[in-house]
Amino acid sequence: MKIAVVGATGLVGTKMLRLLEEYRLTDIELFPAASERSIGKEVAFAGKSYRMISVQDAIDACPDYAIFSAGGSASRQYAPLFAQKGCTVVDNSSAWRMDPAVPLVVPEVNIDAVKDTDRIIANPNCSTIQMVLALAPIHKAYGIDRLVISTYQSVSGSGIKGLTQLEYEERGEESPLKAYPHPIHHNVLPHGGDFEPNGYTTEEMKLVNETRKILNDGSIRVTATVVRVPVYGGHSEAVNVETRKPFDLQDVRRLLEQMPGVRVQDDVANNIYPLPIHAYEKNEVFVGRIRRDESVQNGMNLWIVSDNIRKGAATNAVQIVAELIRRRG
Repeated sequence: MKIAVVGATGLVGTKMLRLLEEYRLTDIELFPAASERSIGKEVAFAGKSYRMISVQDAIDACPDYAIFSAGGSASRQYAPLFAQKGCTVVDNSSAWRMDPAVPLVVPEVNIDAVKDTDRIIANPNCSTIQMVLALAPIHKAYGIDRLVISTYQSVSGSGIKGLTQLEYEERGEESPLKAYPHPIHHNVLPHGGDFEPNGYTTEEMKLVNETRKILNDGSIRVTATVVRVPVYGGHSEAVNVETRKPFDLQDVRRLLEQMPGVRVQDDVANNIYPLPIHAYEKNEVFVGRIRRDESVQNGMNLWIVSDNIRKGAATNAVQIVAELIRRRG
C-alpha cells in the first residue's frame, strides 16, 4: 500500500501523519510531499525518518491514496494528476467540495456516497464536519427544516498565521504574521473567510452549502454567523434546529449517544458540557446543552464542540482512507 501526504509539513499535514499511526496504517510506503521550499526536510513517521519529496515525485510514485492538505490551488492543479494514475485523492481544501461529481464525505454519515470509481473525494470544512455528525441522526429520524448556526472558531482554523498572531498579541508584541484585520487577543471577530456580495462570508456559506450536500437535502434552510475567538484549538457551535416532525427530547439524546463519533456531555447540574479545552487532541465530536427551543414548534438547541484540526480535518480524512481500504480489501 502506497500513501502520499501532500502538504505534510503543514499544521494539518503533520497531524495527518500522526493519525495514520493512530489508525495503524503504518505498514505502507509513505511519500510525504510539499512545496519546493520544504523538499529535503525530514518528517518522522512510525519510528522512521522520511525526506520530503516534490509533488511531482509523489505523482510519479503512483500511490494508491493521496491525502491533500496543501490548499485549493495546489489541489486543483495536482489532484487530477494523481487521479489519472489511478490514485484515490482525499482533499482537505474547498477546491472540490461543491463539485457535483465529487462526493463530500463524513464517514460516519455518508461514506456510501463514495463509488469505487471515484478518484477525488472532498473533506468538508471543519465546522461543517462536527455539526453534521451530530445532526445526521436527528435529520434521519425527524427531518431538519431549518438551522440557525453561530460558531466560535479557534485561531488554529486560520493555520500558522492565526496561531502566530494570537501568540504575539498575548505577549504585547507585533506579529510578523497576520491572519486577521484586527487584534484577536481579548477580542472576537465576526469574520471568517472573505466577504461575499450577499454580506455573508465564505466560511458561513460553506456551512450552508456543505450541510445540504452531505445530508443530501437541498431543502434544509440554513443561516450562519461565523465568529473567530482567541482560543488556540477547538471549534464551538451553538446550533438551533427546527425539525419537520415533532421530536421527543429523550429520544434525541438517545440518538446522539448511539451515533458513532459523538460523545454526549450534558449534565448541567454538575456544570458538565462540551469545552474546547477538553476536546483538544480528541477525535470525537462533543454535544451538550441539549434543550427544547420554547419559542418555536419542533425546535431544539445544541452546543457542539470538536478539535478542528483532528475531526475537523486530519481525522476525517484518514478515516475516509481507512474505510476505503477496508472496503476495497
